[in-house]
Order: sequence, then structure tokens, then C-alpha cells
Amino acid sequence: MMGIPESKRRSPAEAAALVERRDTLGLPLGPGQPKAFMTALGERDDFEDLLVSSALLLGLYPLFTKPGVRLRSGFFGPVERGLRAAGHDVQFVPADFRRFTRLLETLRPRVMATIAASPDAQGWMSLSLHSGATTHELRAAGNDPDRLLVVEVNSALPRTLGLPPEAPHAIHLDEADVIIEAVTPLPIVPEAPGGEVEERIAKHVAPFVHEGATLQTGIGGIPGQVVAMLAEGSIGDFGVHSEMFTDGLMALHRAGKVSNARKGMHDGISVCTFAGGSEALYTWLDGNEEVRFLPVEAVNAPETIAANRDMVCINGALAIDLAGQVAADTIGEVQYSGVGGHEDFTGGPGLENSDRSFICLPSTAKVHGRVVSRITPSFEPGTVVTTPRHQLDVVVTEHGAAELAGLTVAERAAALIGIADPAFRDGLRKAAPER
Repeated sequence: MMGIPESKRRSPAEAAALVERRDTLGLPLGPGQPKAFMTALGERDDFEDLLVSSALLLGLYPLFTKPGVRLRSGFFGPVERGLRAAGHDVQFVPADFRRFTRLLETLRPRVMATIAASPDAQGWMSLSLHSGATTHELRAAGNDPDRLLVVEVNSALPRTLGLPPEAPHAIHLDEADVIIEAVTPLPIVPEAPGGEVEERIAKHVAPFVHEGATLQTGIGGIPGQVVAMLAEGSIGDFGVHSEMFTDGLMALHRAGKVSNARKGMHDGISVCTFAGGSEALYTWLDGNEEVRFLPVEAVNAPETIAANRDMVCINGALAIDLAGQVAADTIGEVQYSGVGGHEDFTGGPGLENSDRSFICLPSTAKVHGRVVSRITPSFEPGTVVTTPRHQLDVVVTEHGAAELAGLTVAERAAALIGIADPAFRDGLRKAAPER
């Protein structure tokens, strides 16, 4: 392991002092965020106009409660929702995850910061759990004398791999302007527990997945149940091409069900752009040549997704209307999450007839103590459509699977009513002609 040059070594407070009162700062999505640096920035009270571009905060950093600090987020989580509800300056930027590479290049923050694993013998610091949309601007900032690249090295982070030379997934010591050494807790993302509903949904999805399919799964109880079922099943030889790498996908690897031999795109390796899960997942990823991290614009491009043979994409939603429109990031007028790769992985497989895309959701939800149907005649005012109706292939609830591709408007509505909770079907049928 190569040592960190003393000329670049700074404490978190010293690094934070290099950010100007009026400045721009670019940070990665959740697992790539430098905790010690962000905490030190929150100890300052002198910002006049600090614009921060990031997504999915994994900690409640006081920085974003300070006057003069603005956060532009491409993906909301509980922290962003809480900050915004408390009246702090948090704004949502609507865009697919892959488009944030270009948007960040346009913003061109003066300061870029990231976490990284300890440098190897050649001085390369793996970007560890996140490649995402910031890789290009991290390197651009490091090579520009008028900009500042802050790298927070955490020896507890796994060294993960990219595909050099085009995608090395690492920053060299020579590129960083400032290096912080700080051992902070790893960004644990617990798997959502799956119950009876999730298990029933998974059972409806499983028959569509065949030997040698290439898999993409999102986070949550439903994708977790699907991959658990596949890990215990009789078929395998799967490939993995997924925006996020999870504990479930690790379990599929460990069960010997992933060969990546029949993908047609990046054969021999599982591909992702970030990872989130347990400490066991991070230990497994350390130095693991079976999994490679690539920039999001490479992973989420629809033509790349479609280039994989027999692609099967499994994603969730908050609600769906009888036209087949999907709401996955807003609830009414409240920004709940973000677009991410939802439309890419829903629409991308549609470029090949052999590929399948699943939108999976429980048929009901409890809102203010009242049970409501997630399949609805139309969305309430303020709800924004995440994925349009013409992108959908299969919608799955615990009551069955509705294959929508090729159906008329009336047939789609009937198919969706057929997988709604039985208690709401009559009401949906009455509303369908009006819709």
C-alpha cells in the first residue's frame, strides 16, 4: 500500500476550510458520500451561498440546516424529505440517474468530493461502493488547477473494481488535491423484510425467469424475495446487469446461480454502478473480480440494457393507474424518491422482444390508517408520472401478473383490475369507463 503524501493530507476541518463562503460542491449519491468532510462542513456557520449537488443523503448532516446552504438533490430519501418538511432549502432535480453525468458537467462544481478505499501499491484509490454519475467530474476537478478534488479515504471500505482503461473506478493519489483519512461507519442499507405479500408477488414473477436470463433488481422486499426464490430454485446460469448491487444478488452468486456466460454484454462479470447493503456484502465485494462498477451512463443506457440477452428487470412502484402509467417517485404533490433508473430499466428491455420488464407492487397501501388501492382509476392531483404507459410490459401484485404489452386501452384496464385487491375491483370497474 502506497502512503499518502504529507503535502495532500488534511484533517476534515482543514479540508472544509478550503470551501469558500460562496461556492459550489458536487457529491456522489449515498454510498459515495464523504461523511467526515460533510460533518466538518456542518460545523461552519459562515456560508453565504453554498450550492451542493448530490442525491440520497444517508446521514442527517447539519450542513443542510445552515443558512446560505442550498441542496439540489436528484433522489430523495428520508433525510431529504425531513429537511424539506422542516423548511430547509432542498430542491429536487428531475432527471434519470444517467443524465446526471451531463447535468453535473454543466454545473461544473468548483469542489468535488468523494469517499475512496485506501490506496494500493500503485497509488490507486478505489471508488469502492459508488461509480454513478460523478466519476468524470471527480477526475476533471483533480486535473483542473482552478478546482478542488477532496478524497476521503476510509480503510474500512472494500476495494472494488472497474474495467480499465476506460472505466478504472479509481482515483490516483496524484489527481487528488486534498486527502482526508477517516474511519467512519460503512453506509449500511438494510434489506427490507419480505412478508406473505412479497412472497406471493415473487411466485408470480418466478415463472417468467428462465435459465440463462440476465437480471436487474431494485432494492426492497419484492426483488429480495424474487432473487431468494431463484437462489433456491432449480435453474441458474444467470447474468447480472443492475444499477444497484444488493445482498440478494450476492446470495445468488453464492448459491452458484450466476455465471454471466450468456449475457452478450460484459460476459463473465456482473455489472453495477453502486452497491448498498450489509457489512457482509461489502466484505464479499472486497477485491471480487466477479463484480465490476461502471459509470451510470454506461450501465443504465437503454441500448446497453437491451444488448444483454434475455434481460429480466424487476422494479417497484408506488401506484399505477388504469391506463398503465406508473408513479414511482411522488405521492400526490410530495416528492418521495426519484427517477433513478426506473424508466431505463422499464423501457430498455422493450428494445428486444425476448426481454421482460416487471413493475411489482402490493395491491394496497395504508394511508393515514385507511387501506387504499395502489391500482387507481387516475392519480390524485400533483402526482407526477415516472414511467409512461407505453413502456410497461408486465405488472405484478400478490393477486397475479398482468401482461400489458399489445393490449388496447380497455384491455389494459381490465387486466389491471384483475390483479387489484378484490375489495376494490367493483369500484375500479365502475370508474373504468369514465377513465
